[in-house]
Amino acid sequence: MDAENVVINLNKTENISSQRAVTKVKRLFSAGKAGHAGTLDPIATGVLIICLNEATKFTRFLSDLDKEYLVRLKLGEKTDTYDSTGRILKKTDYTFLKEIDIRKTLDQFTGQVKQIPPMYSAVKMNGQPLYKLARKGIEINRPERTVNIYKMEIVYFAMPYVDFRISCSKGTYIRTLCDDVGNALGVGAHMVSLVRTKVGIFRIENSASIEDLKCRKDSIYSIDSAISHLREVILDEDSYYKARNGMPVVSPWLDREGFERSEGWVSCKNVNFNQYVRLKSPDNILFGIGKIKKNKNNYDDIIEIERLLRTL
Repeated sequence: MDAENVVINLNKTENISSQRAVTKVKRLFSAGKAGHAGTLDPIATGVLIICLNEATKFTRFLSDLDKEYLVRLKLGEKTDTYDSTGRILKKTDYTFLKEIDIRKTLDQFTGQVKQIPPMYSAVKMNGQPLYKLARKGIEINRPERTVNIYKMEIVYFAMPYVDFRISCSKGTYIRTLCDDVGNALGVGAHMVSLVRTKVGIFRIENSASIEDLKCRKDSIYSIDSAISHLREVILDEDSYYKARNGMPVVSPWLDREGFERSEGWVSCKNVNFNQYVRLKSPDNILFGIGKIKKNKNNYDDIIEIERLLRTL
């Protein structure tokens, strides 16, 4: 594994921004470039994926992964930030609620859910981060987003606190979910704590603090292993040469997971067009990312080049 072109599974601590965590890791590894694949608020802890050097070319393929969180919600208090760092806007009696009421309400938020991003967020509107407007007391209309919430389950219940585990798609605002749940219950609520326990294959059990990174090899991934959720395509010599130079691949290529080669052209079996794939050399070395496309000029299926690694 190239020690400089890696993906880090960092266990971010509380009261540090994601960008500050990235800067610390960048310095620790003396990296030229660094970036993260999905922000965690300063109040949140847990899995923060950090990409170094050439791995920064692949952050988008990691930020798109599904996520899992452990959340603590407090009933009876609505805040302007939807979490415990904000100003309390309203207090409401919550003591009449039972655990079954909470469970039924959480079930209402399972599946495809529309969310409005909170004003205190890094989402940009007209080039301006929303949180900068919020700090000035300005609130603007934000378009709804559709996210997928696969599962929510209560793991601890002690009024006014409710701990629940949630599996969800990228782009889900947990703070917004807490506020929406409080509104649905009629008592208000806000997020007290948040731990990101999983992002794709990256689990909190295999994450490491900044202090422990150098001695925790299981928290450091090669680029290839980090994006192993993408199907692997091994090219022949001719196709590899073309792809390495940024040219679409039409000639035969080989795959380990079900693609078919038929008389000199590529036939994609059980594959969606616009699917991304890991591109490998004949020696099984990752060199880029491609996207399967339908060739407009003929009936051949092609792979367009999306990302190329420099020669390592």
